[in-house]
This record gives sequence, structure tokens and C-alpha cells, in this order.
Amino acid sequence: MINDIKADAESRMQKSLEALASNFGKIRTGRAHPSILDSVSVNYYGSDTPLNQVANVSVLDARTLSVSPWEKPMVPEIEKAIMKSDLGLNPVTTGELIRVPMPPLTEETRKGYIKQARAEAENARISIRNIRRDSNADVKDLLKEKEITEDDDRRAQDDIQKITDKFVAEVDKALSVKEADLMEI
Repeated sequence: MINDIKADAESRMQKSLEALASNFGKIRTGRAHPSILDSVSVNYYGSDTPLNQVANVSVLDARTLSVSPWEKPMVPEIEKAIMKSDLGLNPVTTGELIRVPMPPLTEETRKGYIKQARAEAENARISIRNIRRDSNADVKDLLKEKEITEDDDRRAQDDIQKITDKFVAEVDKALSVKEADLMEI
């Protein structure tokens, strides 16, 4: 039973780490990357559809994305959706191809993005600590029901703490990589 609790905690903490990576992907750096447009939804015949389901998004060069819609009538809709997104991007249409130049980051926007990245990392740490708290409560319940001994309880809590420390260290590592990426000119 204790192994089940530890395995559950580890898998939930891994999901928190994956969510952090997803959130970091939405914070743009100076370089062009197709995942920047993942949050953009396009009005596709009356329903909001993710951009990557109505067009092909690729990288032209280090600072330019290329969006090629699968249907020509979608060009103005996609252009409008990219402008409305709060990414600060201005698409340029050339026939059936939409180019999205990445404006260089100013010092002020870099600091704002770093602040946002730190907030995301702190949310991930809080999530991991909440999972630790839930797992320790489950172990305490087993102790109350006399299904495990106090030694088992102590060992399980130590193991859960080690797992927690490992994932918090991974969050810190991911944050330092993202900060370095944002400060790169």
C-alpha cells in the first residue's frame, strides 16, 4: 500500500512537471518556435479551432514563423486570430503564406517574462508540495487504521520527502534553463 501511495505521488508530481514545461512553452523567447502559436484559436466555420488544426506552422528562420493554411479562405481568419492573441505578434500575409516575425525582446519584456516564468515555477512547486501533503495524509490514515507500524510511517514519509525534493530540484533546473534562454540576446 505504501508503494502505491509513493508511485501515485511520483506520477502526479511528474504531471506537474509536464504542466510546467507546457506553460514555459507559452512564454516566448526571442527565437521563433511553432509552439508559441499553440494557444491561438481560429474561427473555423463557426467553431474555435486550434491553429495547428487548420494550418501548418513552421520556422522559416531564427526570428520568423511561417503559417500556411490548408484552405485559402482561412488566411484572413488566421491573420486576425494571431493579431487578437496577446502574444504581441503582427503577421504579414503574402498570398497564401502568413509570415509571423518575432520582434526582438526589450530588457523590460525580458524581465516581465522572467517574472512570469518564476511565478509558473512557484505554482509547480506548490502543486508538488500539495501532492506531498496528500500522500503523507494517506500514510497517516494507514497508521491510524493500524495497517502499518510507526517505523513504516516514518520511512514512507522520508521516501515521499525524497521524491518531493527530486521534483522540486527539477523545477528549479527547468526555471534556470528558461531564465538563461530569456536573457540570451
